[in-house]
Amino acid sequence: MNILALIPARMGSSRFPGKPMAPISGKPMIGHVYERVARSPLLTIAAVATCDREIFDYIESIGGKAVMTADTYERASDRCAEALLKLEREYGIRYDIVVMVQGDEPMTHSDMIAEAVQPMLDDASIQVVNLLGKISDVAEFEDRNCIKVVCDLNLNALYFSREPIPTRSKASNVRMGKQVCIIPFRRDYLLKYTRLTPTPLEIAESVDMLRILEWGDKVRMVPTRYVSQAVDTPEDLKIVEARMRSM
Repeated sequence: MNILALIPARMGSSRFPGKPMAPISGKPMIGHVYERVARSPLLTIAAVATCDREIFDYIESIGGKAVMTADTYERASDRCAEALLKLEREYGIRYDIVVMVQGDEPMTHSDMIAEAVQPMLDDASIQVVNLLGKISDVAEFEDRNCIKVVCDLNLNALYFSREPIPTRSKASNVRMGKQVCIIPFRRDYLLKYTRLTPTPLEIAESVDMLRILEWGDKVRMVPTRYVSQAVDTPEDLKIVEARMRSM
């Protein structure tokens, strides 16, 4: 199968402007993400999808692949859909699976790509997968930047929220999970997703995956054995840098 990894990244983050180029141990964060993702042997190619020339030029300077996209997108999935079609035209390849890896996940391990993709290789009915991480402590459970997820008994997502779910009073009795933004889509489903009208819960929570659930489709959650933390703020960057140095 032809498997494409796309890393959407832009400089205009409202919470942390310039985040992709913020240094971690002397290297821009987007460089850490790209190099780790590109090590996956499953991938046909990995590329960064960006609307910022600074990011594009940096990735090209380290021998990587970058794709310029429009600067009007609010959702990373829309940016990835444009990049997908551009790469297919450039290389004359139709990709089967598109793995979206957020550019603020510098602790990504290349094996996480295989963890996320394997269920799709085993089951042709699965259209979208998210990795499922463990919530480390109460502070992370309460953090609105941590997207919590609850699942059914088959590990399909029931709901995503920035609020603490499930209820605090009974949370010790069930697995507390968080979304890890390594998200494979079937190629055609990604394009379908971008054509779906945004939904009320998606907008209220600012969580893309809720559009899929609200339209009646499923998101398969796959537990990862790796520890990962997204960088949403400058404080997160310091924590992640310390963790990466100790690994």
